[in-house]
This record gives sequence, structure tokens and C-alpha cells, in this order.
Amino acid sequence: MKTRNFLFYFLVLTASLLLFLFIFLPIVKIIGAGGIGFITDGFKDKELLNSVYLTIYTSLFATFLGLIFGIPTGYILAKYDFRFKTIIEAIIDIPVVIPHTAAGIALLTILGRHFFLGKIFNSIGIKFINESAGIIVAMVYVSVPFLINQVKEGFKNLDPEIENVARSLGANSFNTFVRVLIPSVKSNILTGSIMMWARGISEFGAIIIIAYNPKIISTLIYERFETAGLRSSSPAVAFLLFIIILVFLLLRLISNKKRR
Repeated sequence: MKTRNFLFYFLVLTASLLLFLFIFLPIVKIIGAGGIGFITDGFKDKELLNSVYLTIYTSLFATFLGLIFGIPTGYILAKYDFRFKTIIEAIIDIPVVIPHTAAGIALLTILGRHFFLGKIFNSIGIKFINESAGIIVAMVYVSVPFLINQVKEGFKNLDPEIENVARSLGANSFNTFVRVLIPSVKSNILTGSIMMWARGISEFGAIIIIAYNPKIISTLIYERFETAGLRSSSPAVAFLLFIIILVFLLLRLISNKKRR
């Protein structure tokens, strides 16, 4: 029995270690290859800094939009049963599984200058093709399912009595939703927001179809790699990884603190 237990734990630990190294080694290699110089040079690269700023700004804005529309959607899907609900849930998950270049083309068919929605937005001064608005829309499209599904699970696992008690104390539907239900699933909202924001930062395929310019960090890295090779793109990758690692460490600390 002890031999079997030892073999089991050995296999589990070995598989975990190999997977960790598979993820970790490329990160160490790309950052370590240029040392601290890659990071310091990144702060001197104006094009790179502008790209990082644009990436963070658009991904945060996309996450904000996701929260506005995703929280009510997650609530409805969690609390109500209705016709075609399963189909709607499946459609919401489609952007996660289709090739993201296909997602960009799909968006282009409704937001392009010569299409219905594109014309409406263009008439009020909102343009998507090669504009920041196009980057934001692409980020929302491919990443909002992560937020919706996290929020949905939070509301599903919430004790129905919490809502009933709030209603019995005189709170209307809106106040119950905003002041009672949303705070009760804040950990799910935070997790979903982090996942959506992270997915938005890493998006490439849909964005190059709609807005190759202005360049977010993934587009800039691709362009530098295509035009000048690995040596030119590596500093940008190292700088991006450095920024993301810092941000995610901070977010993990905040998330763990809230759970405690």
C-alpha cells in the first residue's frame, strides 16, 4: 500500500513539475536572455511605452464595459429558466472557441464603415476601423464570456434566502441587486474581471483584423518579429512579461486578501 501511495504522489508531483517548467522556462529564458537591460531599455522605447499604455487602457475599458453588461447577464442566466436558455449560453461561449481572426472578421461585418451598425456609430462620431474603439470592442467580444461565466457561477451558488430577506426588509429589486447580491459575489466578479482583463491584454487575432493601428503590445511584438526577427521583438516581450508579472502578483495579493 505504501509503495502504491509513493508511486501515486511521485507521478502527480512529476506531472505538476513538468507542466510548471514548461510554463516557467520560456519566461525565464526571454527575460534572462537580455537581463535587466531589456527592462531598462523598454522604459526608453517611446513606441513600446505608448503601446503598453494603449494596451492597458483599452483592456481596462473593455473590462469596465464587461462589468456593466456582464453582471446582469450572469444574474439572469443563473437565476431564471427560460426557453432557449441553453442555446443562449452556448452562443455566449462561442467567442472563446472560434479562431479569433474569425471573430475579428465577424465583428467587421457589422461594425465596418459600409455596414449597418458601423454607419450608425459613424454618424455619431464613433469609428472602429483602426481606432481605439475597435480594439476595445474586439477585446470585449473575445473575453467577456470569462466574466459572465464566473459571475453566473457566483449567483448560482448564492443562498436564495439572502435575496428573500432583503426583499422582506423592504428593499426593492434594484437596491437588492446592487447592495446585497453584487457584494455577495464580489470574489467571483473580481476573478472574472481579472480573467477578462488578462484575456483582453493578450488578444491579437481579432484586433489585427479591425484595428492593426494604433498598435497594442501584441501587434507591436508581431510587427517587430516579422520585420526584424527574434532579436528585435525579444525586448518588447520581456518588458511585457515584466509588467504583467508585477500586475498579476498585485492582483493575486488583493484577491487572496479579500478571500480571507
